Amino acid sequence: MDVKLDPSRDDLPLMANTSHILVKHYVLDLDVDFESQIIEGTIVLFFESGNRFKKRSSSTEVACLSESNEACKFRMPEPCQIPVTNTKTFSSKIGYNDFVICGKGEKDTSGKDGNHDNQEQASGISSSKYCCDTGNHGSEEFLLVLDCCDLSVLKVEEVDVAAVPGIEKFTRSPKLRNQIVHELVALPADRWREQLDYYALCSQAPGCGELLFDTDTWSLQIRKTGAQTATDFPHAIRIRYRTKPQGRSVTWTSDQSGRPCVYTVGSPINNRALFPCQEPPVAMSTWQATVRAAASLVVLMSGENSAEPTQLREGYSSWHYYVTMPMPASTFTIAVGSWTEMKPEICSSNDLATERSFSPSEADFRYVGVCGHMEYPCRFQNASATTQKIIPHRVFAPACLKRVCQETLLPLIPPCLSAAFSVLGTHPFSRLDVLIVPANFSSLGMASPHIVFLSQSTLTGMSQLCGTRLCHEIAHAWFGLAIGARDWTEEWLSEGFATHLEDVFWAKAQQLAPHEAREQQKLRACLRWHRLQDEVQNSPEEMQVLRPNKEKTGHVSDSGSSVIRHGLNPEKVFMQVHYLKGYFLLQFLAKTLGEDTYFSFLRKFVHTFHGQLILSQDFLQMLLENIPEEKRLELSVGNIFRDWLESSGIPQPLQRERQALAECGLAQQVSAEVSAGDAVHALPSLPPRAVGPALHPWHGARDRRRRRATTVAKWVRVNRRPRKRKRKDREEVFEKLLPDQLVLLLEHLLEQKTVTPRTLQSLERTYHLSEQDAEVRHRWCELIVKHKYTKAYRDVERFLQEDQAMGIYLYGELMLSEDPRQQHLARRCFELSREQMDRSSAAVVAEMLF
Repeated sequence: MDVKLDPSRDDLPLMANTSHILVKHYVLDLDVDFESQIIEGTIVLFFESGNRFKKRSSSTEVACLSESNEACKFRMPEPCQIPVTNTKTFSSKIGYNDFVICGKGEKDTSGKDGNHDNQEQASGISSSKYCCDTGNHGSEEFLLVLDCCDLSVLKVEEVDVAAVPGIEKFTRSPKLRNQIVHELVALPADRWREQLDYYALCSQAPGCGELLFDTDTWSLQIRKTGAQTATDFPHAIRIRYRTKPQGRSVTWTSDQSGRPCVYTVGSPINNRALFPCQEPPVAMSTWQATVRAAASLVVLMSGENSAEPTQLREGYSSWHYYVTMPMPASTFTIAVGSWTEMKPEICSSNDLATERSFSPSEADFRYVGVCGHMEYPCRFQNASATTQKIIPHRVFAPACLKRVCQETLLPLIPPCLSAAFSVLGTHPFSRLDVLIVPANFSSLGMASPHIVFLSQSTLTGMSQLCGTRLCHEIAHAWFGLAIGARDWTEEWLSEGFATHLEDVFWAKAQQLAPHEAREQQKLRACLRWHRLQDEVQNSPEEMQVLRPNKEKTGHVSDSGSSVIRHGLNPEKVFMQVHYLKGYFLLQFLAKTLGEDTYFSFLRKFVHTFHGQLILSQDFLQMLLENIPEEKRLELSVGNIFRDWLESSGIPQPLQRERQALAECGLAQQVSAEVSAGDAVHALPSLPPRAVGPALHPWHGARDRRRRRATTVAKWVRVNRRPRKRKRKDREEVFEKLLPDQLVLLLEHLLEQKTVTPRTLQSLERTYHLSEQDAEVRHRWCELIVKHKYTKAYRDVERFLQEDQAMGIYLYGELMLSEDPRQQHLARRCFELSREQMDRSSAAVVAEMLF
């Protein structure tokens, strides 16, 4: 039965027919216009067809991807008002093409300009039609399907790569365009520089025929008259297009200094509203991009090179980046704004020597080991790179954050990079940029090739939150980027590993003794246990499964199209089950095998699978094959699937470990501050709570009303004292607590039915809660809201404005309190930040408030 897709809630379609033809390289040539909030230009796609493509009979059925059930009607594009670039003269460098931007100065919101837009409404695509065969069209013509959304496509044409001077140097068939592209994409890794140069030259070659195209809500479909198979279809095409201001892949906003900026937001629809592409992870490609913007702006991007601007005509500059390691198009990231590079006040020569960059051009490719990935200039095969503990790195942020970046973030990067190297070995990427993104960023961090986005919330308080989040994103260089999930429903392969490794990296970065590291990690495990309990109690069971497709995981249709289950479900944004259950599975495996055995295997796994896509069984099978028989116990791939990956709720092996979470010295120290007697041993059984933006905001707020109070000691004694005390009463002496201990302390106090204003004031003075990191301040704000502590409402307002990545939960608390003053506070804060707020977050908050 065909089920209509609800584009606001259900599965995310991956429409590209990657089984027939694959993009091997993208060349983007773009202009960023802040006045119209449009990115416009061209993208050239270089393809390689597979060996499965044969001429098909005329009876082959192709599901039409348009809104109606009629045959797809392809049209030639309306004449474009942008002059075609003069491509008769070629240069080895990508130059500036001086074309006029259509509609400059006006926001393109209508889509009524004669061009083909992605339809604004759902096109009635049924789930069965995602899996259609697009090997060739109903008229026996091959249909190329690209993932595309919220874009205005202006023109599609074949590129005459045979017109490039000198192209005959490396091809046996200089007049056969597809053969030229085939030989270009197949150049060996040690000719990567020459390959990039020729990609650039080919991208500027003249067109040799416009192609028929059409769009629907989720895709761009292209065909060439007479091209019956993917082999016949042009292997180099150029698409001229423009984004839309409301496009969901990027956000146009202002930074902390009030200056305009635009950046990719890690949208559920990935990059299809930034450029037409093949989104399925199997479409591993390289890219290079030239981006032009006002000369006052800085362009940061996923790229191996630390780009410097090239001055163009007055007031404009150009930035060029490239990537030679094939990765999914979804990992491409760009950020354009008035960023300032934050440099340390003192830089030693030793640091510079340690951080020396090793470019692939140095070609020290002494094969350290055989790699299993497709050929590219791999750092694992570069003997110099394999000893580089700290890769070159830069930090960018608005100028107003210079001091806090220098004091908090900059000193953390070298030890965190070095710690990661000590655990996993060779850094997969040659350099790292870290950008502090605007306040509307909807999470604490996001990792992309060569660049990490961090929320400004990570910069407050001590270094704990900044360090752990930095370690989490650094871990994604290995798990999530260099090693990716072949099926995106297996998010735990990225987030579970990064959550697990952040603790290991952070302990090493702090140079903790082994027993100190264990205590710190046990405390964090305790906090995550509470979070996971809350998650499984307040989320749909089907969304708690880490391997929802079970035996069909990794399967796609004959064309290569597929869907990501719950990919567009708004509640998924607030869930962390793939972080938490994945983390606890890896903790379980490390404990079962012994840490030395486990991490020795993990380094071997990274060396074996970097540059590749994996499924859960790839990791688990190799793990079991590489451990001694006596350590396997009853472990098997099937048992792990059953207990951890294919069931909802708390895994049974983890249920049996709950008592061990109480045996943590740091947690017991907190209990001594707030609990008495047997409450210490009951710690893991405390009623669960929501943490940060993990759950739908309503869930935790409802759950809060069902909680019971715990027994208490020091702080409860303070809370019970009369306002006027006798002088002989002894003053309580409170221990200095770590940030994670403060979180646990406040979680205990949140279980109290009543906490007096005097006690809350004493809490704030004792621990300086308004100056702590965002995790601590989040719990402090919850206490303020629960007990209507009006003197500290300013802390709640500040949190909602400055910590938007974590503040959504508080809106639910404020509204459920049914207190007019708190509800007014929530509505006022929302109105102040609504225009700049992340789109998905704003929609959720609006649903609560109105």
